[in-house]
Amino acid sequence: MKLRWFLLSLMTILLLSSPARATRLESWHFDPIQNQLDLTTDSGIQPRVFLIDNPKRLVIDLSGTILGYRTTKQSFGSTIREIRVAQLDPQTTRLVIELAPGYTVSPQSVIVRRDSNSHWVVKLSSIEKMPATGIVEWGIGAGEQSSQIPISITPNLQQKRQVLLFQSKAPLQDIATINQLSPPDILTKPINASMFAGVVPLGEEILQLKSQINALMARYSFLKPGMFFVDLETGNYLDISGDKVFPAASTIKFPILIALFEKIDAGKVKLNDTLVMRRDLVASGSGDLQYQRVGTKLTVLQTINKMISISDNTATNMIIDRLGGKAKLNQRFGSWGLKNTVIRNLLGDFKGTNTTSPADLVKLSALIQYHKLISDASRSQALDILNHCHNRKLLAAGLGSGAVIAHKTGDIGFVIGDAGIIEMPNGKRYLAGIFVRRPYNDSRGRDFVRQVSQLVYTYLDQPKLTQLP
Repeated sequence: MKLRWFLLSLMTILLLSSPARATRLESWHFDPIQNQLDLTTDSGIQPRVFLIDNPKRLVIDLSGTILGYRTTKQSFGSTIREIRVAQLDPQTTRLVIELAPGYTVSPQSVIVRRDSNSHWVVKLSSIEKMPATGIVEWGIGAGEQSSQIPISITPNLQQKRQVLLFQSKAPLQDIATINQLSPPDILTKPINASMFAGVVPLGEEILQLKSQINALMARYSFLKPGMFFVDLETGNYLDISGDKVFPAASTIKFPILIALFEKIDAGKVKLNDTLVMRRDLVASGSGDLQYQRVGTKLTVLQTINKMISISDNTATNMIIDRLGGKAKLNQRFGSWGLKNTVIRNLLGDFKGTNTTSPADLVKLSALIQYHKLISDASRSQALDILNHCHNRKLLAAGLGSGAVIAHKTGDIGFVIGDAGIIEMPNGKRYLAGIFVRRPYNDSRGRDFVRQVSQLVYTYLDQPKLTQLP
């Protein structure tokens, strides 16, 4: 009887002390060129960041967050010894950026920025060789009360700030809170937080449209969508879990296409180069090259046309191989600011290990639309290829007559996605990215995407009222 009472009491304590819903760390990406770490979660977080000595490392604690996979660690170049990600305790995920021996970073060089509630950037703007005479000390004075440092970000999106943290030689539990410091101890630097992808001046969130789509989502409650749309005329946008990470399926072929045209512009690949279909590159799933004889030869142009128009998986693998493999492509994607777009396996990736997000693909569309990344000639050719995507059952199905969409779709049964650039008959353009997790091959997922596309198109196609002088 006593044992039963004890077990019931223990279960009650555990239930009462457990959070209703833990935030999940969806992805993290470190760019060793910019020394920048990007974190994406499935809901809002408030990270805590610390600098610690012996060895020099930056610690990032995500309270109320679960990792969802085993502890990982990766090495990065000569200045970063490794990055470790682990579940510190049942309610905290910890990331540690450990510098290589002989290197240091000043607190003033650590920049923490919130791009959205679920996306944070931590940048080490300057990693320096450690002087032989020792390290200059920063932070609180001797004898001051100290504790952990929570990050403080102003809620006004137009006045987001980069917070420069300060180091103390004290251990982790003995670092002053940012609220205990005062100017000039806390430095802030305004950033242009209203620019999407660095090129699109963001306006306001389209609340009327968001309300309509939320109502639609309530009718399709068994689906798990994420979407991002932006009107290039006004900068107004719709963001519903836009940073959420999804299996990329065949939408990964969109950034692969742009990476290829980068190489063409650099003179390292030509469209008339010959590619040979090797056995290790043949893939099942979509496309017809899998039925051709091993050793079949195609030009690069023929291969990318198949990759996009009929979403040929074998053609995609041939392009990945020609561009130097997964790691090199991932490095390019990261350099463009695509934080969640990663190739982990060749196509077909039926388990969904390759990832991206609606916002990532819209960001890529924005860079292309604003003549970044590739030349104008390559841009025109890439858009023409994307215009010939054969799958018209997702975003394209909800567009009005005369609209044109340059896009790439994806479908691996339990996830569908579509992203691209839409031009209306009146010349107005907007960018779209949407993913939906669904019951396997459930056609209602396509219906949902079509209806979202129709709602967005109808809203943006409304004539705008102008005020009389």
